[in-house]
Amino acid sequence: MRILLVEDEPDLGAAVREHLAADGHAVDWVMRVDDADASLRAVDYGLVLLDLHLPDGRGLDLLKAIRAAANASPVIIVTARDQISDRIAGLNAGADDYLVKPFDLDELRARVAAVSRRYAGNPNPTLWLGELEIDKASRRIRRGDETIELTRREWAVLDLLMQRPGAVVSKGRLEEALYDFEAEVESNTVEVHVSRLRKKLGRDTIRTLRGVGYRVDPS
Repeated sequence: MRILLVEDEPDLGAAVREHLAADGHAVDWVMRVDDADASLRAVDYGLVLLDLHLPDGRGLDLLKAIRAAANASPVIIVTARDQISDRIAGLNAGADDYLVKPFDLDELRARVAAVSRRYAGNPNPTLWLGELEIDKASRRIRRGDETIELTRREWAVLDLLMQRPGAVVSKGRLEEALYDFEAEVESNTVEVHVSRLRKKLGRDTIRTLRGVGYRVDPS
């Protein structure tokens, strides 16, 4: 999914971005409140990772502005502030989770996955698509005794489609979720990923609605 990372510590920001990108997420990384606000106006993010102390303002004020604008994107606060009062203030302002620095990057990855599952309306990490068993937590797909390997981009496409089985996802929405501001996207990129998924998972796994988008049908 497309993630907005709001973090002014260069080393931590780079590590978080690299770790999440390795999972197939597109990560836009900004260090200031005003840049985060501009990004939120331009993109419908699947999740926001928000530091509380930023050079040009408070992350808590940005969070309040996000919720005041009726933006329902899930928000995980990532901060060095570990007081109970800070946690309560963040959660009461609309945060979905609160992670204290320093933290393990694998724990962050697990929290991102858990929050995104809750927002998708299915907290179960194991899903079924026909005869395919899809374990989102371990990023593993099995067909009987066969394990199917996907690239991170292929996984990202399938994951987005599986968030709402039966619903149509437009090509533009897939591109937005797959690539950050710095990426160059070729016109047929989505079609290539979908074609490769069909070869691995089955021709009828993903349906194309010409001129509209793509969907997977619920099992």
